[in-house]
Amino acid sequence: MASAPLGVDDPEDLKILTLARATRARTRAAEGASVRDRDGRTYAASTVDLPSLQLSALSLAVAMAVSSGATGLEAVAVSTDADGVRDEDLAVVRDLAGSGVPVLVADAQGSAQRVVQS
Repeated sequence: MASAPLGVDDPEDLKILTLARATRARTRAAEGASVRDRDGRTYAASTVDLPSLQLSALSLAVAMAVSSGATGLEAVAVSTDADGVRDEDLAVVRDLAGSGVPVLVADAQGSAQRVVQS
């Protein structure tokens, strides 16, 4: 990603950026994601790429939140080499939280490059 990093000052947003980056690095996955639910709880996941199961990091993080009883999301972070977040992943966020949830898109170092809305 060639653009200059965004300045992120909110400590809770920095936390989910860090979780997304660390999860991706620890698992050496294509992507890492972290979501924060309405109660402030966070869930982090990485891409799953098995012969019989493929999940994006963001879909898995949302699934973890749902399976823990989350009823909505405040914010999302994705660490990726891609230029953005796939439409399918944004749809998963909308399914749980509706539109307008900020999605921080970060590089492999966890620096936010852009913000998109669900």
